[in-house]
Amino acid sequence: MLDEFVWGRVSRISPEAPVPVVEVQAESSYPGGAANVARNLRPFCASVLLCGVVGEDPFATKLRGLLSAEGIETGALVATAQIPTIVKTRIVARQQQVVRVDREKNRGAIAEVTDRAMEIIAELMPSVDAVIIEDYGKGFLCQTLKDRVCSLALEHEKFLTADPNPGNQLDWSGVDFLKPNRSEAFAMAGRMDPGAADDPISDAALLDVGSLLLKKWNLNGLLVTLGEHGMILFEKGSPPYHTPTKAREVFDVSGAGDTAIALYTLAICAGATSHEAAEISNHASGVVVAKLGTATLVADELVASFEQDGK
Repeated sequence: MLDEFVWGRVSRISPEAPVPVVEVQAESSYPGGAANVARNLRPFCASVLLCGVVGEDPFATKLRGLLSAEGIETGALVATAQIPTIVKTRIVARQQQVVRVDREKNRGAIAEVTDRAMEIIAELMPSVDAVIIEDYGKGFLCQTLKDRVCSLALEHEKFLTADPNPGNQLDWSGVDFLKPNRSEAFAMAGRMDPGAADDPISDAALLDVGSLLLKKWNLNGLLVTLGEHGMILFEKGSPPYHTPTKAREVFDVSGAGDTAIALYTLAICAGATSHEAAEISNHASGVVVAKLGTATLVADELVASFEQDGK
């Protein structure tokens, strides 16, 4: 999807209605949704291949241009006239979002789009190190597509991670690793969230949900992001591992989950242990939430975060 930002200032209330008048000072656009995962990977990777669906419209052209400018390969994007490119426009004044305008039409999965995507993914699979499935619940990712990707990844022995959306009730069996946030984890487990405990390691409800999801889909690992409480990692046969938040300032949490799944997957592929990968993911997320907009980070910022933390 395309993320647009309109930056401005508010100096008066409209005479037409009790709403603020935003005087526009700047505008910017970024690749959003699953494309933001690719943006988070790009500074650390020789190449990133992005598969998804876009419309046949000027927004798709703009999105392709932005991706290409960041060195992200767009040949795997599937275009269709049946679904317009998703655009989210945020109007921001004084570092606060005033309103968001969404342009989208969720038509659900389209068989010919799924088949075309799988043809491309099958061609690319032998050349990649890992596969990340990022589900924004917009209709492209269906059970058939997920299952076929899992089968290919298993065949080619590729590490497969996923960031789920509980609104899209998929069976996640076959993925190696899942990264929901707290509310998503409880929703997928079918449990009510009683509220977070001060210490996640002592949070009985959270620990129960983590154990349940590991068993439900036979996962090797589950990383639950906890906002101000950091992250907690669940693994088969190991006690939960908690890493407190590394964020020093929080301006905008949009896209932080994209950063978390991107850097965890990257770290594992680079040879990190699961605990090291969780720490890297946590530090990276702490960097991006201190930025406004759909933000990413570079290696120097990640290293600086570890240095400031004394690690």
